[in-house]
Amino acid sequence: MEIRSPQNSEEWEAYFQLRFKVLREPWNQALGTEHLSDDPTAIHVFAIENNQVLGVARMHESSPQQGQVRCVAVASSHQGRGIGKLLMNFLEQKATENNWKEIILEARENAVPFYSNLGYIIEKESYLLFGEIQHYTMKKVI
Repeated sequence: MEIRSPQNSEEWEAYFQLRFKVLREPWNQALGTEHLSDDPTAIHVFAIENNQVLGVARMHESSPQQGQVRCVAVASSHQGRGIGKLLMNFLEQKATENNWKEIILEARENAVPFYSNLGYIIEKESYLLFGEIQHYTMKKVI
């Protein structure tokens, strides 16, 4: 398995397909909603094995010396195998290389234990996505 940024159009298509399948489709969101306006300037990473994308994530600079992670998704068939941790380690390394001092994210309620195990601390309860998915602002000083 490789942990790296997508490098060609086929990889980018597979990256966004997984993002849609895991983060949008289960809530009947339209195809295309998996794309964010700042995607062109974000740092992207995916886990790929045998031409199959197993996980994706992205991070952008949200303020000076701060990165924000968004759109972390692992294929349901591969959850619980450490792929999310590898993706987060990649992004944390990129944040360090950029001299960012902290990373924030908006964690879905079911993902809070995952991020807590990686050292992220809940700052506050934030928003309700699609009218049903509670999110929590979490932060990690790096």
